[in-house]
Amino acid sequence: MMGRVSSLFTLRNATFLLALFMFGWLLNYFNTGAGGARNLAALMVPVAIALHILYFYQENWLYPRLPALFNHAALLVYLGICAYTFYYFYFNFQAVAIFRMGSYTQHDFIVGLLMVLLVMELSRLMHPVLFWVNVVMIVYTIWGYLSPVDFFWHPGTTFYRLITSSSVEFATGVFGLYAQLALTLIAAFLMLAAVAAGFDAQNALVNVMRRLAGRSRHTIPQTAVLSSVSVGMVSGSGAANTAVTGSFTIPLMKRYGIPPVFAGAVETSASMGGLIMPPLMGVAGFLMAEFLSVPYWDVVVRGFAVAFVYFCSLTLAVYLLSVRLLPNDPIATPSVPGYQQVKTAVFFGGIAFLVLLMGYWGFGAMRAALWTSGFMFIGLLAAFLFFKHVLDDDQVRDETLFGNLRKIVETHAEMTSYIVLLMATLGIMIGLFTVTGFILRMGAMLVQLGDWHIMATILLAFAFGWLAGTGLPPTATYIIVAIIIVPPLRELGVDPWVAHFFAFLLAIWGELSPPTSLTAAVASRIAGASFMRTMMVALKICFPITIMSFAIFTRPEMVTTPGWGQIYHTLLVAVGTTSVTFATFGTYTRSWMSNMAAKLSLALAAAVVLFHPNETLAVIVALAALAATLYGVSRHRQYGQTHPPSPSAQAAEL
Repeated sequence: MMGRVSSLFTLRNATFLLALFMFGWLLNYFNTGAGGARNLAALMVPVAIALHILYFYQENWLYPRLPALFNHAALLVYLGICAYTFYYFYFNFQAVAIFRMGSYTQHDFIVGLLMVLLVMELSRLMHPVLFWVNVVMIVYTIWGYLSPVDFFWHPGTTFYRLITSSSVEFATGVFGLYAQLALTLIAAFLMLAAVAAGFDAQNALVNVMRRLAGRSRHTIPQTAVLSSVSVGMVSGSGAANTAVTGSFTIPLMKRYGIPPVFAGAVETSASMGGLIMPPLMGVAGFLMAEFLSVPYWDVVVRGFAVAFVYFCSLTLAVYLLSVRLLPNDPIATPSVPGYQQVKTAVFFGGIAFLVLLMGYWGFGAMRAALWTSGFMFIGLLAAFLFFKHVLDDDQVRDETLFGNLRKIVETHAEMTSYIVLLMATLGIMIGLFTVTGFILRMGAMLVQLGDWHIMATILLAFAFGWLAGTGLPPTATYIIVAIIIVPPLRELGVDPWVAHFFAFLLAIWGELSPPTSLTAAVASRIAGASFMRTMMVALKICFPITIMSFAIFTRPEMVTTPGWGQIYHTLLVAVGTTSVTFATFGTYTRSWMSNMAAKLSLALAAAVVLFHPNETLAVIVALAALAATLYGVSRHRQYGQTHPPSPSAQAAEL
């Protein structure tokens, strides 16, 4: 009996109890809004960080190279800081945030300092690039007056001001706007993913999509595309999307003869598209709504247009490569158990319900996410109980209700704690950018460059976003680009929606850009393929992101005017990007010279469709380009079916 009781006192169970505590606190806030977002951040940021520490510690310790005793001691110290911060703000929040604003006590300063140091150390362990950027910014913030370059010179500030601006002022830093957003709107939408994960709806989605892909070997890679679209709706991470869907789709593709590099690249490209797909949009959509001070639905309705263009081009690229690399012999389609079909129907029913709540009934985003989570939970719970206790289905025999509920809480805690730590780290960075005046100086320089030519500013912004994206996750890249690049673009007359979607697409592209890509790394590891080759093939497949980044400047209605005008321009851009896709991967004829001439002509036509200012001309050329693309697809299919490649030829194609 004592052994059974003692077995309950494990670190995993303690982590679950803390996760349940945060889950309940957040549910109460979503329903009541009690205390406001700042108070929520002051209390829940320490809890979320404590959870992230516990998850990280259980996976691989905090410092694997150091002795166990040191790791245990560090864990206790870090959890102690989180616990004391929660306790301190629980009893002193109003005094710190209102009555002592700008004149903090030594105790306030010490609590803020401890949290800043803890977040910095955790970022060193988990986000080293962000850590070193913050270290440079700290040095620059204090000793900026030593800069020999006038552009970077500023009078410097005190260590006291640096810490208070990064903590107890609650505007920026650890408890600032970004952490508040992570614990409110983002955490509410993460409940959708948590509920789906609790009942294993993602795996059901993959199996259903495989069934829908049909009997042709050429459509097998489309399983990855369809699955990533589905899971991407509630996933805020390309790497997480790849881990969930890729663990099923990549082995499936390899089993049917698809080269490992191609399998990994398809999954990478599809998962990147998942970051564009509403309603979650890789978390950046929530930040965009905050920056623009608009309802989140206004971002979602524009995000669907961007996602449509991307997945049209992606689907065509994957199909063209499949025809070139694979024979067209029929394959058997698997059967999908009824339980998985019901779970898939509930998932998509929940997404439709969310769209109705926000788009038709006008619900606020957080309230709509909460109601949709409840809708999905009730549907999945009813399916679980029916198949387990009424039908006694083998698919549900090993599942337990408590196990599913626990997985919901733990999944939500793990995702939320990761986002909170990332946002707290970014909050410190943006706070230091603000204190030093760097943002204003950078903006002034870009405006001066734009006086010469706006394209110079756009190209510099693209280069800046690429450099930021080489080492930062998409959310971080979007925040930095939106804060530094978007204001100058708006001063130069660029529509704010265009400027922010430009920043958003830059952030997505940065996740895939060389020399680093976490999404490609995960996919290549699952596929057992070369990381660099997987990333480079994925870059070719994802070329529509690059095109869209610039096309929205000449076809702004795609993201500025929801309605029929938006649909019209979205279709125009989709024709342009799919034409470029065929020009990249398609085949018109066996003659190399004739084929290249035809594809170059199509690429030039696509450039007119996407970038020519005369809309009438663009429409006429678009009709011709669409006809040429459709004709090319039929020719490509005939050529691919009559010339199945050998394995060595497959490798050469990639």
